[in-house]
Amino acid sequence: MWIERKEEGVASGLDEDRKLLSKLFDFVEERRIGIVIVAFKDRLTRFGFSYLERCFSSHGVRIEVINVEEPKDAYQELVKDLIALVSSFAGKLYGLRSHKYEGVVGGVKQLIAE
Repeated sequence: MWIERKEEGVASGLDEDRKLLSKLFDFVEERRIGIVIVAFKDRLTRFGFSYLERCFSSHGVRIEVINVEEPKDAYQELVKDLIALVSSFAGKLYGLRSHKYEGVVGGVKQLIAE
């Protein structure tokens, strides 16, 4: 069984209303798959990855992450999470293709870098 994100288009890892993620949960619960392969952890979810691993594991499904990122210190992780949250909310407010969205995200990155 192969599900590709491209079918749905771009969806935020923070968004809980993702059609393909719901379909994935159905496949896991029905034991139609045995392994979920993702490029990076945050492509599946921004937060709570270990909860998904535990849930999937209870149904006999494992998650394989292809590109394991190097460990980050607490500050780097917090900055990454903050940017992800701001990006998600800015995208919802201004639309993903809006120049305002890019400006907001760029502004936050610049403030954090200072």
